[in-house]
Amino acid sequence: MSVRNLERLFRPRSVAVVGASDRPHSLGALVMHNLRDAGFAGPVWPVNLRHDRVGGEPAWRDVDALPEAPDLAVLCTPASTIPGLIEQLGRKGCRAAIVLGAGLKAPAGDGRSLEQAMLDAARPWLLRVLGPNCLGELVPGARLNASFAHTSATPGRLAFVSQSGALATALLDWANSNAIGFSHFVSLGDSADVDVGDLLDYLASDGGTSAVLLYLESVKAARKFMSAARAAARNKPVIVVKSGRAPEGARAAASHTGALAGSDAVFDAAIRRAGMLRVETLDHLFDAAETLARARPLYGDRLAIVTNGGGAGVLAADALALSGGRLAALEPATLAALDAVLPATWSHGNPVDLIGDAPTERYTAALQVLLAAREVDAVLFMHAPTAVVPSQDIARAVVPLLAAPGKPVLACWMGADVVRAAADACARAGVPTYATPERAVAAFTHMVQYRRNREALLQTPRAAPDFAHDPEAARAVVRRALDDGREMLDEFEAKALLAAYGIPVVETRRVADGEAAAQAAADIGFPVALKVVSPQISHKSDVGGVALDLPDADAVRVAAAAMAARVQSLRPDARLTGFTVQAMVRRPHAHELIVGVASDPVFGPVILFGQGGTAVEVLKDRAMALPPLNSVLANDLIGRTRVAALLAGYRDRAAVDREALAGSLLKVSQLVCELPELVELDINPLLADERGVVALDARVRVRATIAQPGERLAILPYPGQHEESIEVDGHAVLLRPIRPDDEARLQSFYAHATPSDMRLRFFFARREVPHSELARYSQIDYDREMTFVAVLPDAGDDGLLGEARAVCDPDNRRAEFAVQVRTGWQRRGLGRTLMDKLMRYLRERGVQEVHGECLPENPGMAALARRAGFTFEPARGGLIGLHRELP
Repeated sequence: MSVRNLERLFRPRSVAVVGASDRPHSLGALVMHNLRDAGFAGPVWPVNLRHDRVGGEPAWRDVDALPEAPDLAVLCTPASTIPGLIEQLGRKGCRAAIVLGAGLKAPAGDGRSLEQAMLDAARPWLLRVLGPNCLGELVPGARLNASFAHTSATPGRLAFVSQSGALATALLDWANSNAIGFSHFVSLGDSADVDVGDLLDYLASDGGTSAVLLYLESVKAARKFMSAARAAARNKPVIVVKSGRAPEGARAAASHTGALAGSDAVFDAAIRRAGMLRVETLDHLFDAAETLARARPLYGDRLAIVTNGGGAGVLAADALALSGGRLAALEPATLAALDAVLPATWSHGNPVDLIGDAPTERYTAALQVLLAAREVDAVLFMHAPTAVVPSQDIARAVVPLLAAPGKPVLACWMGADVVRAAADACARAGVPTYATPERAVAAFTHMVQYRRNREALLQTPRAAPDFAHDPEAARAVVRRALDDGREMLDEFEAKALLAAYGIPVVETRRVADGEAAAQAAADIGFPVALKVVSPQISHKSDVGGVALDLPDADAVRVAAAAMAARVQSLRPDARLTGFTVQAMVRRPHAHELIVGVASDPVFGPVILFGQGGTAVEVLKDRAMALPPLNSVLANDLIGRTRVAALLAGYRDRAAVDREALAGSLLKVSQLVCELPELVELDINPLLADERGVVALDARVRVRATIAQPGERLAILPYPGQHEESIEVDGHAVLLRPIRPDDEARLQSFYAHATPSDMRLRFFFARREVPHSELARYSQIDYDREMTFVAVLPDAGDDGLLGEARAVCDPDNRRAEFAVQVRTGWQRRGLGRTLMDKLMRYLRERGVQEVHGECLPENPGMAALARRAGFTFEPARGGLIGLHRELP
């Protein structure tokens, strides 16, 4: 379930309180008081087994006795009663319930927990359950306080969703004291049914919510969460605070990647991929919400600071530098303009120190210069109170400038009572306002990070280069290891796996003993490297199991004997199965990197990149991303590491082949998508220089699974199984799902459409489709959407001939569709072919209803829909509604 019946939960017309009571401080008494105190307009029906009246009003003995089915029921009774009450409510016709109490993890007596019995009782009626073990919910705009909170919430446009009830009450008290209002204030509790993904789906389309604030402790359904988060973040700011940063789960990892990929870092990667913003503290949560809700759009990351105190400017500059931000470098023209309006003692740089005796004219003149400077993307205005000019006079002079259309401006009024009126004037004008330089700078960095995350959702990747890979060869390597009862591949097998996906590896041979190693070395050519092979030894260097630059056969024999002795001494439990011999790679200026895969218990496989070598866990220079990757995501992953600056080249070291490096990440991503048995992967080191990349060592762990390719990923990868080739009027045409790199094809497709075709498709006249919309159309969530395109394979950007698009609701019950065929390719049966393929796909995924709309003057679409089994009905604005039930 997802958004089904959530309207009953958040906008009920009637409420029943089961377990309502007059006993002071009981849950039933608190909920009844809060519902009445909030002024809920609909009927509130108390249900009490023993009393005919509660709070002076009539009460009902049980659910069946209620005058009608309530939209919402609030359950305040013991855990053992909950499954039966949910069954009664569902049978009565209630479709939403809040379970406040805890204890539902206890056994029900029939092999199930009480929680599972509750869910089983709710499922036949599609009854949605918030909780158990939750505070409840407050929807101030609906005058609904269905909670046992100690206070109410004021109306506003922020939605707050918390997995902690205790934190929610504290935060509600703080918000009221700071005049912060809410559209929704929801405590999820144990999230047995309604979870954070459901709330994101619901709030994303709620017109009364301008931003969503989340306090999370864990995520259960990763794919559902990612789909909902990505959809919500495209519509409005979604800001997250998450607790639980300690990566204890990494301690048992066998690979460097597993040890480096702590669960909190994986969560960071998920937040980044979804386009949300993560902040560190609750203060930052509300600061970020205020900034993103009030500030004008940001188009760069260069900040200018103007202040009447040098110390405050230094504090702000320090905070900006420590957060990775950057000060705007003022150009000569800007400095000259400031020289003309400021005294000779001003700071002559950024921060712009106006000096403590600054009159109002100095403030306005400096602000006008900075707001006009092309090298400045945003301005932070800071003021410390002085006796020279009252703060209110400063505010009256500068607020019109700060609030005027143009660049984003943030204000910082330092002090307390003496600057309160000035700060209030700024806030009333819609200028984000803060009390300290650090909080103001943090708010600016949140704007920058949010902008980057949003831009990442819209970036168009280059088409991934085709690379030769052999999934069957890779699967054969994995099967052999699993058939032998092994999870760890030996080095030879690991490199064979990489080679099957086109990742360059150094020539390696596996041998049984020292003599065979000497012969293999002679065949390869000296010098060589020799390494032990043992299922029990993951990090070979820890036992002296690596010897480099062996110059001849005798050196190989001696090294093999010494290694065998060391293994016997240091790891008597380990079984030595042989050695690998590989050519020494002479690339003196190459960088040692690590590329890896770890498996997170929530988000599944995650790809890691960073600085490699034996000190990899000490350096901890790494970044992570969720697969599948494309060229934009791969380059972003590289760019988020410290080593990225070195890879660009310096002094006598040339820049690495960035395309080959990004390509290796794309190949690992493909491997992850196609091999569900892969649990962990280390390529360490991966040498990278101007000549390309080569894997010197690799470590792989696999595990038997019944999962299908891509099933373990939090983001569904490209569904290549839906590709098929057809012939249209003698032309070979490929039907396939749309890909992110199809944006240029889609742009050409719309650009070549006639004005009439564009109007028939979009219902209004338009000449072009903007990049943001094209990105949204081409970068779809395959878990909820599908667009099939017809493509001429060798026609480049002009090869897109048609599209059939469907967007499913989060419940996968209903889909909306659209079909368009390229001007000049109509009336050749292509629209019918695309429509049939789309209907087959929707039927296979279990969609029950398909809806669409078309203009009355579109007989072609009407004929196509009629042939496909659609019925017609009047729709909004004179459109024709199209409807089809899928068996």
